[in-house]
Amino acid sequence: MELRHLRYFVAVAETKSFTKAAERLFIAQPPLSRQIQQLEAEIGVQLFERGTRPLQLTEAGQFFYQHAVKLLSNAEEVKSMTTRIGIVERSIKIGFVASLLYGLLSKIIYVFRQQQPNLKVELIEMSTFEQIQALKKGQIDVGFGRLRISDPHIKRILLREEPLVVAVHQSHPLAQQANISLAEIEQENLFLYPNIAGANFATQVQGIFAEHSLTPKSIKLVREIQLALGLVAAAEGVCVVPESAKSIQLAHVHYIPIIDHDAVSPVFMAIRNLDAADDLRALFDCIYQVYDLEAIEYDRSVF
Repeated sequence: MELRHLRYFVAVAETKSFTKAAERLFIAQPPLSRQIQQLEAEIGVQLFERGTRPLQLTEAGQFFYQHAVKLLSNAEEVKSMTTRIGIVERSIKIGFVASLLYGLLSKIIYVFRQQQPNLKVELIEMSTFEQIQALKKGQIDVGFGRLRISDPHIKRILLREEPLVVAVHQSHPLAQQANISLAEIEQENLFLYPNIAGANFATQVQGIFAEHSLTPKSIKLVREIQLALGLVAAAEGVCVVPESAKSIQLAHVHYIPIIDHDAVSPVFMAIRNLDAADDLRALFDCIYQVYDLEAIEYDRSVF
């Protein structure tokens, strides 16, 4: 006995007609009648009262109908549960540097989750360097960072160049300006982050100063962007941050655009070479859906 036999039997029992059951099942009536006869022969009992109009179940048929409905329901539930389990096992692990969450990455992840409701998305904060290592070890599937770190096993995709801004206390004389140059903050107490060894956002900003032959008078490295901006709010100095950090609204902190053309922080997406999984392509599409909404120029021919 197969599930299709149960479906045929239930259809006939509920419609009380071979003709109507055949229409419901989208099959011809003669094959349906033969399937019911084979089912009765296999069970060894008559399930329908022949010659009655409408068609009636025998006592054995009524018993069999009740259990057939339960069996079909259980089969659908097992199928549905198995499908859900299989879907949950699909996952994507995304590494990111914290500052990107203040910008468009949070919007991108939200859109991605909406468009991929059956995909488990796991976010893991880590530095750009850590992302490269994690990609090579298979610990993450994609990384979002700000540093140009080359590795023969990793494909790095430049998504955009994010402008940098200067955060100052609203009482600072510079707060009255519509824009600012790096030279104008060379003599200020400058807070940069993070205070970890190796290449990071702080070294990136210092490199931009160096390209302009500038040497800030006082650089103080702090743990994270919130601490740097908190110190600015206390009027302890100024801080250079990505433009997206303007979403961090602290009392008395004012953000001023930097006019130097190279005062930007690149945003990179990193994946393993030759990795072109459908989930990664879907994520890539979400990135540019958000960029379109934000009117950000981009070149997506790289993926």
